Amino acid sequence: MLSNKKFVSVTTLAAWYDVTKATIWRWSKEGVLPSPIKIMGSTRWSVAKLNEWESKLGK
Repeated sequence: MLSNKKFVSVTTLAAWYDVTKATIWRWSKEGVLPSPIKIMGSTRWSVAKLNEWESKLGK
């Protein structure tokens, strides 16, 4: 599971899943990942939603 941060960037997410940032954007567009949100003009993913998504996958 991801750290206790509330939101993470595409760079952090790519490092966590050991994929490129382009893969994160593709997964997001395809609906594989939970939808990101905009915070002050930056796109971020909710760690709580990602952890919930991972638990459903059995990770």
